[in-house]
Amino acid sequence: MISILIPSYNYNTLPLVKELYRQLDLENIEFEIIVQDDASPINENTKINTGINQIPHCRFERNDVTLGRGQNRNSLVEKASYSWLLFLDCDTFPQQKHFIKNYLECIEKPGIQAVYGGIIYHKEKPNADEMLRWVYGKDREEIPLEKRVKSPYSYSLISNFLIQRETLKKHPFDDKLLQYGYEDIVLIQDLKQENIAIAQIENPVYHLQLENSAIFLEKTKHSLQNLKFLLDEKIFADDNTSLIKTYRFISKIGLRKFVVSLFKKSESFLTKNLLSEKPSLNLFLLYKLGYFCQLNSR
Repeated sequence: MISILIPSYNYNTLPLVKELYRQLDLENIEFEIIVQDDASPINENTKINTGINQIPHCRFERNDVTLGRGQNRNSLVEKASYSWLLFLDCDTFPQQKHFIKNYLECIEKPGIQAVYGGIIYHKEKPNADEMLRWVYGKDREEIPLEKRVKSPYSYSLISNFLIQRETLKKHPFDDKLLQYGYEDIVLIQDLKQENIAIAQIENPVYHLQLENSAIFLEKTKHSLQNLKFLLDEKIFADDNTSLIKTYRFISKIGLRKFVVSLFKKSESFLTKNLLSEKPSLNLFLLYKLGYFCQLNSR
């Protein structure tokens, strides 16, 4: 009935699999859980994750070569046996003990093709050097259900996403997406263009792994490089994000060079704030805009 697909990279996924198995076993349905590591270095996490193979209907596989974020997910889809697919990030964990049951109830409803359950973060503040990821996640990813319902395509993420297998096979992840960032939005854009509704429910998972702020800032740069690639290849519509809209407006009125110059002068100041104990999301948005303008001026 349901295949749970977990793309991973150098992360201990065994606790997540154990909890999912416990919930699935209570429901008396056909299921499988597949964790696929995208050729991360062999280490203690690799050894721990092999324990997944000892759990019934569960398996851990490791790619010999890196496939990239899109292709790794498509590979999981090809290996899936059942008609419904639940994608979870490896560094998530269900908030509710009836997490699986909540999704199974959605499957029983007529006309459902895709469902998003939501992402939340623990209330306790993390270490000082992890604040940027936590602040960003709390503000931009932990979206309440009532807001998600009003704009389902704007607030859905693949990190906790249920979808029919046949629907996803018709609209696969773009296998040209190798780096971090925006693979969610590309898929959601395709579903929106085909008028495939995304149901919204209150069934969140905790996002557990908080990168060091410096690492998250570097990953943000990679995601913006990915965004530039998507625009250059015309994979992405111009109006998909507020960042693109603002960038287009700045370019239209001839201020892109000015923004790049301002970014170069203020980058060290912005970085200092973003790596501090009290990062400003407004400054983070300015950083992203400045860096994106700089990328497009080379």
